[in-house]
Amino acid sequence: MRGLFFKIFIIFWIAQSLIFVISTALIVRRHFEGPQATFDVLSSSLQNDAKGAVRAYQTGGCSALHAYGESIAQTITLQDASEHIVCPTAGFEGIENAPSASSRSSRLSRMTGISGIPLGANYVWRVPVASPNGSQFTFLLSRPLMPPRNRNWYHDLLRFSFPQLPVAIVVGGLTTFVLVLLFTRPLARLRKTARELATGKLDARVAWPGAQSRFFSRDEIHALMHDFNHMAERLESLVGAQKLLLRDVSHELRSPLARLSVALELAREDAEPAMAAHLERIERETERLNLLIGQLLTLSSMEALEKIENYEPVSLNRIIERMIPDAEYEARQRQCSVTYRDGEECTILGNEDLLYRAVENVVRNAIRYTSSGSEVEIELRSVLMDGTKQAAISVSDRGPGIPEDQLGAIFRPFHRVDTARSPGTGGFGVGLAIADRAVRLHHGELSAANREGGGATICLTFPAIEVASAKAQSEDAHAARNGVHS
Repeated sequence: MRGLFFKIFIIFWIAQSLIFVISTALIVRRHFEGPQATFDVLSSSLQNDAKGAVRAYQTGGCSALHAYGESIAQTITLQDASEHIVCPTAGFEGIENAPSASSRSSRLSRMTGISGIPLGANYVWRVPVASPNGSQFTFLLSRPLMPPRNRNWYHDLLRFSFPQLPVAIVVGGLTTFVLVLLFTRPLARLRKTARELATGKLDARVAWPGAQSRFFSRDEIHALMHDFNHMAERLESLVGAQKLLLRDVSHELRSPLARLSVALELAREDAEPAMAAHLERIERETERLNLLIGQLLTLSSMEALEKIENYEPVSLNRIIERMIPDAEYEARQRQCSVTYRDGEECTILGNEDLLYRAVENVVRNAIRYTSSGSEVEIELRSVLMDGTKQAAISVSDRGPGIPEDQLGAIFRPFHRVDTARSPGTGGFGVGLAIADRAVRLHHGELSAANREGGGATICLTFPAIEVASAKAQSEDAHAARNGVHS
């Protein structure tokens, strides 16, 4: 969810920043006039000054011209038609030998006839002007040269947008953060609840705070949450009804089976020898049915458990060693063998009976499907997963293997792969479901994979604890129980 939050936040923030930058650029474009407007203002000002200078000269001569220059605070003079200065003024020495136009003012010259030339440390503007009596003059205005300035459009943009642009980006970022948070938090809660539902916690529901519920009332997100909760309620109801039916049917079948066993023994006493084979067949099927009902009741009781109340340190080495004699006895009936390899001592917190039942079901399943003359390999080792120590039990066989698309489905009740539906393998598809539930109650994981060369490997992984820590926790548990009894 952090990825979705980050992506939406970045998209909104960039969009707001671009909108602000574009708006600022448009404002700058309107705020600062273009070169045409600048040329028009400059031309009008120079022509007005030129006309004023000619009037002053014709009215009062050079003294009046100098007085006019002082009144406009400019250094000015006039040239006659032969380009001689009529009133010598400091700052125009060598003007007669200067070029007639400058490349810097060529555009203005083409538009208005006004030109400019550099003259020493000054820049002289030249404006052709006619007096009221028709005499032609050239008005000269000298200004100190400005140092060159390397400026582009973005200088004006930065000057205009600072500090508005940083403030707008910060405000836009905070606004976007709040908006994205409002939209992604419901999705995060939905994802969390979906994960809880997938792990078997069927009472998981999406919770809505009151304030946010009003904000999202009657919109698509609110409808999605409502439909998800309705789906979860329906799913919990259906699964609960299925479990209840399975448990009730299993209990109800126990009494008829007990009566059937008694009737079978009575029939055996009165039966003729020719009926013995049929009675033995009835007895075997009755035992199979009784075994199935026992497994169903076990699975039902384990499904009803939400968690194990009293965890105790349990040695997986000792559990496997206890189980090996029974496994070897059953393997001999199948003309196969069992080998066990263990590494260091592996201790976990859990219930010893449930762990024994889980490991036993996985091993018996491997013995049931391995080929005759092969061996079932049991290995116990400690591994590091995501930086934490784990205890892993792997049980490998040399059977037909498991189709890749059914590796995760074999832990569902009554699921059996097509290649294993032969009477010789036995089983009802409940043992691995019992093992899976027992492993999940211990916060572990049960997985399956095919082996190279044929066969399958089922791995049971549990969070491991240190031996010293296990002893300390065991002593604390015993002390707590003794304190309660006393």
